[in-house]
Amino acid sequence: MSVMMHTAQRQTCIDACNACLQACEHCLTACLNEPDVQARVRCIQLLRDCADICSLASQFMSRDSSYAKQICNVCATICDACAAECGKFKDEHCQKCADLCKKCADECRKMAA
Repeated sequence: MSVMMHTAQRQTCIDACNACLQACEHCLTACLNEPDVQARVRCIQLLRDCADICSLASQFMSRDSSYAKQICNVCATICDACAAECGKFKDEHCQKCADLCKKCADECRKMAA
């Protein structure tokens, strides 16, 4: 893979991680204000984990860390779990978050390969 292609792929993944981070933070706040907040405890925990790992993955890729692939692999796993949990709730914020988590997981898997 050329350096230019690798840089473009990395930037695509960084952008996906940043979009996912933002969606998770928004969804977390919205979930805390839902009337069924007790039913969302697992979702809220995963949203926190997902936001944190997306931030970390973005940072590692931005600094071209030799550990970025490992972090991206973990990020994909957590994003998949968060997407599945958010997907259980039918409100708009959870559905949008689930979609962005899936996109981030796909991009992170590409980076981890």
